[in-house]
Amino acid sequence: MSLFAAFAYLLSSALFILGLKLLSSPKTARRGNLYGAIGMLIAIVVTLGDKNIIDYTYIIIGLLVGSAIGTILARKVQMTAMPQMVGVLNGFGGGASALVAYAEYGRMGSQTAGNAPDVLVMLGLSLLIGVVTFVGSMVAAAKLHGVMRGAPILYSFQKQSNAAILFAIVALIALFTINPAQWYLLIAIIGLSAILGVTSVIPIGGADMPVVISLMNSYSGLAAAATGFLLSNNVLIISGTLVGTSGIILTNIMCKAMNRSLANVLFAGVGADYEGQTTTTEQRTVIRYTADDAAFMLENAQSVIIVPGYGLAVAQAQHVLQEMASILVGKGVSVRYAIHPVAGRMPGHMNVLLAEANVPYELLLEMDQINDDFQSTDVALVIGANDVVNPAARTKKESPLYGMPILNVDQARTTLVCKRSLNPGFAGEDNDLFYDKKTMMVFGDAKATITGIIQVLKK
Repeated sequence: MSLFAAFAYLLSSALFILGLKLLSSPKTARRGNLYGAIGMLIAIVVTLGDKNIIDYTYIIIGLLVGSAIGTILARKVQMTAMPQMVGVLNGFGGGASALVAYAEYGRMGSQTAGNAPDVLVMLGLSLLIGVVTFVGSMVAAAKLHGVMRGAPILYSFQKQSNAAILFAIVALIALFTINPAQWYLLIAIIGLSAILGVTSVIPIGGADMPVVISLMNSYSGLAAAATGFLLSNNVLIISGTLVGTSGIILTNIMCKAMNRSLANVLFAGVGADYEGQTTTTEQRTVIRYTADDAAFMLENAQSVIIVPGYGLAVAQAQHVLQEMASILVGKGVSVRYAIHPVAGRMPGHMNVLLAEANVPYELLLEMDQINDDFQSTDVALVIGANDVVNPAARTKKESPLYGMPILNVDQARTTLVCKRSLNPGFAGEDNDLFYDKKTMMVFGDAKATITGIIQVLKK
């Protein structure tokens, strides 16, 4: 590696680190994303120039095709489909690492046996992590998109069989390290890793998908780092390690937000009994309110906290919601947004959704920042959220939600809930909030309901 290439890689790494730091705040996230993109561009250009590549034909074709696909996806994919798109992109990252590792084995040819054992181990790990990431991410995306059953898919001896598969893969990597000429061992590693990618994700329910997406993002980084060690590429090692560690940190933050361990998320099968279960909702009654009633309460309030959930994304109501909030602010009402860490179907889903509608960043407050304010708030407006506002998390020890920190919307003077029905969330737990005397239930599509509220407010 030339001195210029080494310096360029150092610059790229610095841009990655700076970009990651800027991504920690909504106000600087775009700049952080730009710095990361510039760093990756520098790394790619320098790598292509430093490796003395003779023919760039396939590289240019890949660049053009990939750019075209990315542009189309960026323009066509709806915000409701963004979680599964992120899952697919995570998968592509892991798949790319696995392909590069396998291609490197082919390039080694007869010299494979001359490599140090650590290089061969990294080759095996890159295949393992990369393939698990690719297949697991595709399964997660299929669950989110409704192609597969969203609830956990469980079967007998699931944990034991997954452990056995992982042990078999580790054994195959050890055998390959001893005798790298046995190319068929890599094929076996790829096949078993693909099976593990499926069986490790299907037991996880839709409510836990934000954790899965974050974890798969971490896996993609670890696969890249392993491939970087294989290729002795410093910038790939650094960038992969940054992605891997930040993904693990985010996963841990979200597990804490649910008061559950990562093992519980991966293996407990929360929500397995939800589909098809009979709930007690039909045996209890609520008073149905109209958009006119909701508009009256909001217009006469001094303070309003809006709690968005996945239903907001499904209805694509973020723009009309921001329009309504702007009208209320113009009438002298204090309006803020309370964001639960696991609201939606991917990390930061609600932040992205509301940023698309140009909601000011300073109005988006995390749970810990705003939870104590509900008791002094006139109206808490819940749109499409369920499990993250369910009081069962505080009171029902037998509930899968028990112990999970929730937004204290039931402590507001009045709670407005915009929801299609009384159906429970992904955890399958009926929500006592809906039957509280202080709660006003407005049923229907969130976008249509909020549009109706806006029409009343404009009169």
